[in-house]
Amino acid sequence: MDQAHLHSNEKRRRQYREQDCSLHDFLAVLQDRSDDVQLEYAREICEQVPIYDCAELGRVLDDAVARADLQAEWAEVLHRGPGVLVLKRAFPDPTPIDDATAVFEAIIRDEREAGGAAADHFAKAGANDRIWNAQQKLCLRAPSVFARYYANPMLVAAAQAWLGPCFQMTSQVNVVRPGGDAQQAHRDYHLGFQVAAEAERYPPHVHAMSPFLTLQGAVAHSDMPVASGPTKLLPFSQRYAEGYLAWRRQDFRDHFEANYVQLPIEKGDVIFFSPALFHAAGANRTAGVQRMANLLQISSAYGRAMESLNRARMCEVLYPVLLDKLAASKISEAEADAVIASCAEVYPFPANLDNVPPAGGLAPESQQMLFARTLRESWKADIFTSAIRRQAALQEA
Repeated sequence: MDQAHLHSNEKRRRQYREQDCSLHDFLAVLQDRSDDVQLEYAREICEQVPIYDCAELGRVLDDAVARADLQAEWAEVLHRGPGVLVLKRAFPDPTPIDDATAVFEAIIRDEREAGGAAADHFAKAGANDRIWNAQQKLCLRAPSVFARYYANPMLVAAAQAWLGPCFQMTSQVNVVRPGGDAQQAHRDYHLGFQVAAEAERYPPHVHAMSPFLTLQGAVAHSDMPVASGPTKLLPFSQRYAEGYLAWRRQDFRDHFEANYVQLPIEKGDVIFFSPALFHAAGANRTAGVQRMANLLQISSAYGRAMESLNRARMCEVLYPVLLDKLAASKISEAEADAVIASCAEVYPFPANLDNVPPAGGLAPESQQMLFARTLRESWKADIFTSAIRRQAALQEA
């Protein structure tokens, strides 16, 4: 076997190492435009980031073929394009945003009075107000607000574009007060939450796979001028294969700080980006803007979400709300499905297959399927609650 072939085999087998990350190679990836994504639905491009006007996308989502084309475009933007997109006016009516904001502010006050000081990823503890597991807390405290908030077709369409029909919604609220410091540039969950030595243990194909397990999003709960510190972004940086190791290096962070872009965001806008994109929350340099965002971390059904939620309990409090809204024609079936998708467990595994054998030889009924079926059959709330609890018990080993 010749030396060239030996070298090729050695390179193919080699794990990624932090010390081997090359800023020169990184810059080549950032500047490569040989395979640009064709944008059919974007209204404009600002600082390399595609901007979509949701007022123009309603008819697109209603057409199955056009919807598939739009979602394919979003997936390409996130994968090999800039890695980030903005949905303007995803919440055209500010009422769900304002109502959720009031609940989040009450939660922050209660947790602060209880002595909690939520630590933040990639920033000093106490620099921001943070609500962990905001998804469950909003649902249990104000299920009607939760229903109006997550009956949003744009959130579902974006999640499905990246993750397919089975996804799991979690969220964390972040409030950056005037004078709040910026985060350090980073990548996100899964591999982004590993120290370098641990990330080096994973083979290259796992580094390639990690971004496809999560979609990052942020719903703007306030107007965010650039001075208030909206997310700093480095377009196309998600394409660098060794990026889960590179982002910790000072030369890469220096390049990020010298070249990032920031976009002003308005209340009701939503930004989505690949977890592999180099990004960081910016510093709030204003005197009076309380910058609030609901950070969506949407997980593939085939991966593990970062937070554990009591989804059965969430279903129990949400079911009567959706039942009443459907009966009063205050919500459509599609909107109800969107709310269920943001609440119930979508994947029927892991399961105790002795108790719940696969239906038709494939998979047992998921919590989400049970929720949707009983809602359409108008079961009484107490019967639904018994069914959800029975399903959960049967899944236990």
